[in-house]
Amino acid sequence: MTNIKDTVCKPSRPVKVLQFGEGNFLRAFVDYMIDVANEKTDYNGSVVLVQPINAPLMKFFGEQDSVYSVVLRGKENGVTVDDVRVVTSVDSVISAYADFNKFMSYAECETLEAIVSNTTEAGIVFDDGDSFDAEPPVSYPGKLTKFLYARYRHFAGDASRGLVIYPVELIENNGRKLLECVNSLIDLWGLGEEFKAWVNGACMFCSTLVDRIVTGYPKKPGEADAICEKLGYKDNLIDICEPFGLWVIEASDTERARRTLPLDAAGLPVIFTDDQRPYRERKVRILNGAHTSFVPAAFLAGESIVRDCMAHDVIRPFIDRCIYVEIMPTLTLPADEVKAFADSVCERFENPFIDHELISICLNSVSKWKARVLKSLLESAEANGRLPECLTMSFASLCAFYASGEMKDGAFVGKRTVDGAEVEYTISDDAAVIEFFAENGKCDDVIVRFAANEAFWGMDLNTVEGFTEKSKAYYNIIKTDGAAAAMKAAVEA
Repeated sequence: MTNIKDTVCKPSRPVKVLQFGEGNFLRAFVDYMIDVANEKTDYNGSVVLVQPINAPLMKFFGEQDSVYSVVLRGKENGVTVDDVRVVTSVDSVISAYADFNKFMSYAECETLEAIVSNTTEAGIVFDDGDSFDAEPPVSYPGKLTKFLYARYRHFAGDASRGLVIYPVELIENNGRKLLECVNSLIDLWGLGEEFKAWVNGACMFCSTLVDRIVTGYPKKPGEADAICEKLGYKDNLIDICEPFGLWVIEASDTERARRTLPLDAAGLPVIFTDDQRPYRERKVRILNGAHTSFVPAAFLAGESIVRDCMAHDVIRPFIDRCIYVEIMPTLTLPADEVKAFADSVCERFENPFIDHELISICLNSVSKWKARVLKSLLESAEANGRLPECLTMSFASLCAFYASGEMKDGAFVGKRTVDGAEVEYTISDDAAVIEFFAENGKCDDVIVRFAANEAFWGMDLNTVEGFTEKSKAYYNIIKTDGAAAAMKAAVEA
């Protein structure tokens, strides 16, 4: 079968972006968007991908000249989408370790304008044991600091040669935290106040919020071969993702950030703003909050996949009430924007191509409930003078999900009923959560104890008017009649 690189004429474009990370997400999100911008605007730029860890490079990048297919599968505006785009925006892929000198040579690249990174949440950390003399430094901030210092020296501190940095690691204020790490390394390594001034003045560190589900290379047996047969070429770098995408970029100079990566001009879902917090709050409360609100209850009701919940005659009304009635009114963005995002979330939950398992979403659900649901519950109660029924029920189902657990062969194992049969499931969470339910799960007042645990919630939830009585009532329904009955009762309350 023909190699994908032989099916397209890959243009030669100036390198404008250095990207730390060659993984599935960046290739289906950032590099995909840059490819679209090359087509629809006069951007005309390419990306050099840097592998930031010391590991063998995937040979397929070389074999395919870094050309690959992004397959978009899901639902969008009520229509099932199954589209393919051949991405040619990647110039090459190098290793910061095996190709250290080549990596550092891009510090002298006159066309370079931006740096993008996705080095996992643990990537943006200050390591006081990192060494400037290492080739390369171990940490991502160390590599970046050394790279920027080389650029500063080469261009003699020319402010016009500063770069715009767009980290997409999934941590809040990722740009500010990365800059803090760089500043700390400048001090640690004695690189001087003039260089620090250049980094903080000539360069701009943006904080970003990204949203797209990327499943990567096909995992089901025969699926990759079937896709290649349909496409008519061999591609060992196929990258599958959902159609939905959102990139919110917070910058001190939004016009500079937009000029450097003019993605919104290509009609892409990219928002440049001086404050990303309302958008982050919208994502956390609606997308993540909806997941955390309904998943434990749906799992206890016998379901296993998110998509199936969306067609369920009890669970779907519960999800809709959580999102549209109880969560949406607590947000500050314009109502039409919030409604459009909520609609897109429901479509994403219905994606016919992704089997999103409920049990995987249940990982660390206690901390997730605090971060994603608690504020919506408290603000809804304050605004309406009464507790939101479905969000309160979600707390009861969260407790029930854990309370059935017991230690078994070194694991904390819960039980649920599926089609009339008792089925075990493994519960994964912090040690403190497991210890709490191992000790209190079988107590008659477990939900009161759970609500009172200030280490979990930062407050005693029993002090919220009506919360103890309402959550206990829903917990009792779950124990006697099942989680589906409790969801139905909450919707009808």
